[in-house]
Amino acid sequence: MTKDELTLAKIEDKIRQSRDGWYVTATGFLDSHEQALAKRTVMHAAGVRTLMYGGYDDAERRMLVCVPADLPISDEEAVDGLVMVLRVTKPAMSRALSHRDYLGSVLGLGIERRLTGDILVRDDGADIFIVPEIADFLMREYHQAGRTEVKTRVVPAGEVIVPEMRCEIIKDTVSSVRLDSVISSAFRVSRNTAAEAVRSGLVSVDHAECLKVDAKVEEGAILVMKGKGKAILEEIGKESKKKRTWIRIKRFL
Repeated sequence: MTKDELTLAKIEDKIRQSRDGWYVTATGFLDSHEQALAKRTVMHAAGVRTLMYGGYDDAERRMLVCVPADLPISDEEAVDGLVMVLRVTKPAMSRALSHRDYLGSVLGLGIERRLTGDILVRDDGADIFIVPEIADFLMREYHQAGRTEVKTRVVPAGEVIVPEMRCEIIKDTVSSVRLDSVISSAFRVSRNTAAEAVRSGLVSVDHAECLKVDAKVEEGAILVMKGKGKAILEEIGKESKKKRTWIRIKRFL
């Protein structure tokens, strides 16, 4: 069984459990490719309604939540308690820690990636989204990120601290607002590199994997290229006399 087939089997199982057992079910945290598989699967699912949830509005890693179609609860009630935050605090004078430091130290404890969501890094530490099942384990075992000693506590997802992100504004012109052109401008890579990244499943648009290099990108779209970061196509301007379209992009650093 391939990785995609295994992911699909788990998604279908969660749908079936929710429909037949008449209770809310959820997958682990899914990356953009897995979310695309989930969205295609639920299009044909009967007897349940579904939503994607990662703990906060801009989450990149999100779980598929399945709710019986006739269960009288709101989306907010359905996701209540599904996600918690491990708040990590490091000493004030210690070296800066990166997303890789936090993720590597968590995975080094034997935690599967599907059990952790986004990691929001701040100067004084990080907030790591987790499933409640591993909260006690991490509180006991997670005391070091990289080589830095850290302190941890668990807080509800609603208390997450979303750090203010540094960004730059990119103003450019493109031959068209197709995905490979916009990705090339946003992340300062060649058009060929951008196209290959799209075909390889490394690019998501509005939190969903997109494999079409010629897909039209709409104003306001959230763009993510793995290994390069996140950007927003803030504005699409008029076409010039040379048939090029002016765009403005906010790229997060």
